[in-house]
Amino acid sequence: MREQYSALARVYDVLNSGVDYRGWAAFLDRTIRQYATVPTELVLDLACGTGAVTLPLAELGYDMTGVDLSADMLAVARERAMEAGRGDILWLCQDMRAFELYGTVDAAVCCLDSINYLLKTEDIRRCFSLVHNYLVPDGIFIFDVNTPYKFETVYADRSYVLEAEGVYCGWQNFYNPKTRICDFCLDIFAENEDGTYTRTEECQRERAYSHKTVQKLLADTGFELLARVSDFDQTPATETDERWFYVARAKK
Repeated sequence: MREQYSALARVYDVLNSGVDYRGWAAFLDRTIRQYATVPTELVLDLACGTGAVTLPLAELGYDMTGVDLSADMLAVARERAMEAGRGDILWLCQDMRAFELYGTVDAAVCCLDSINYLLKTEDIRRCFSLVHNYLVPDGIFIFDVNTPYKFETVYADRSYVLEAEGVYCGWQNFYNPKTRICDFCLDIFAENEDGTYTRTEECQRERAYSHKTVQKLLADTGFELLARVSDFDQTPATETDERWFYVARAKK
């Protein structure tokens, strides 16, 4: 869950500088326009992190609300928003399994495998139910997950090193094929203003879910599955993709 991001909040965007957040936002915008049957202005970014997708969506004209459990990540998001002149974005520090909004939204997005951080199917069910509750009738819900294939072949029990200016991150994975849970153990070295480095440790967990499970959870919580694709070009999904993007409609 996002509360595990206290150590990463300061360096998260630096380590993820290769992620095409604007491309991600453009994909969400195109997909909303493709599938929405109601005017879409109010959009919820669930597990929004540092607002790296929230802000580009706001620039595209959406009235954004960002929800995240990590106060540290939201502090970065607020600072970035103010610097960008986007003080109108509403930021809420809440658990994606138990969030409360002030009213309904026209669409909801949940990006960068945040759903995988929910380690029980009941957690996902609660999250999906809340999204359904706060969406207007026929509102669109778009989210992505890391696939079982990625857990088994990319994460597995491998180790990685992430480096950027002023930041070094050693990353060791421990994957349990029975539970489908992967533990990510991170050692982060961040440079201080005086040239010294501060070391912090952080452990995160994600769980892999099959398409069958995700599909059933959507149906159980009142959603109609509209599409499952593997990339921003909407390539049809396969079992050897590393990421699946889901598009669903709230039926009421």
